[in-house]
Amino acid sequence: MFWKRRPKSAKPANREFSVPPGQRVYAVGDIHGRDDLFAALLERIERDSAARGPLPTTLILLGDLVDRGPESAAVVERARQQEGQWDEFHWITGNHEEAFLRALSGDLEALKFFCRYGGEETIVSYGLDREVLRRMDYPELAVVLPTLVPPEHLAFFDSGKPWVRRGDYLFVHAGIRPGVDIEEQKLSDLRWIRQPFLDDGRDHGMCVVHGHTITDVPEHRGNRLGIDTGAYASNRLTAVGLEGSQLWFCTAEPEREV
Repeated sequence: MFWKRRPKSAKPANREFSVPPGQRVYAVGDIHGRDDLFAALLERIERDSAARGPLPTTLILLGDLVDRGPESAAVVERARQQEGQWDEFHWITGNHEEAFLRALSGDLEALKFFCRYGGEETIVSYGLDREVLRRMDYPELAVVLPTLVPPEHLAFFDSGKPWVRRGDYLFVHAGIRPGVDIEEQKLSDLRWIRQPFLDDGRDHGMCVVHGHTITDVPEHRGNRLGIDTGAYASNRLTAVGLEGSQLWFCTAEPEREV
């Protein structure tokens, strides 16, 4: 099951990676409907960036904005509002957005899958009463669902990227197929892969920053950096900050200042 939590792993390599000179990058792990943590983390990032001094700054969301947590619609709206707030803003389509978009298109099998893995919380966040939802069959829901999502959110969903690269760092949702050039990667791997990516120790030619697979703390393996700390269940949302060869983490947790 794609939400399985992995134990912390040690960093096996000692290679230095960097973003281009004169740039600062923040990447945020899987939010999964936790708008409270998302808002808190954005404030934390803004304070952190201000303390480090002025520099062109990019914000990247690694996908899985929706599902499981209670406020997916609010997360999407907050994410949409980041356009223009940063020198650059990008978000990467996750497997949960992929399932949501397929469900919105009327694909009943995708709709069943979407609802099974946290999508009911997303639907309720867009205004459908939970009891009404539970009385609907899938064909009925397939008709109603597209009417719940505002056009500006649909446009935002269409703007997601498969990957973003900055210097020696590649940002994706789930990972890559080892040994395959980035331009040749399948979307299914970028959004869904676990193995063989997670345990592959080879040099990818870059450090892959990803979410999708939950760990208690960020997992830095040298050739990859996983930052999905399971926000919807752990109450902990994590971002990585990058500047030159420096790397640090920002975290939002209830009743904790990090």
